[in-house]
Amino acid sequence: MTPPQFDGVTVKTQANVYFNGKCISYSIVLSDGTQKTVGVILPSTPNFHTGAPEVMECVAGHCDYRLAGSDVWQASWPGEKFSVPGNTSFDIRVQDGAEPDHYICHLGHLG
Repeated sequence: MTPPQFDGVTVKTQANVYFNGKCISYSIVLSDGTQKTVGVILPSTPNFHTGAPEVMECVAGHCDYRLAGSDVWQASWPGEKFSVPGNTSFDIRVQDGAEPDHYICHLGHLG
């Protein structure tokens, strides 16, 4: 279950702004050193590239995603997660008129 907040974290104060402002996130580091980003994706279809494995978790809103090498779009709703291997890419689609996709990206995790 997604916690409603993260306590005892370090937050980098400069936002990560991508895709002409359609994706905005903040990097956080938990007390155990775990790194995450918390952000929002506005209606668009950005393509993300990964270095390390990631788990994307939908907190609010909705998106569709497509992993590299696949032609299939899959839905992600609040409370759902999907894994992305390292050194690959994936697309996220938020439809025009839809609520933005609020997400947590768990960096360096797969599964």
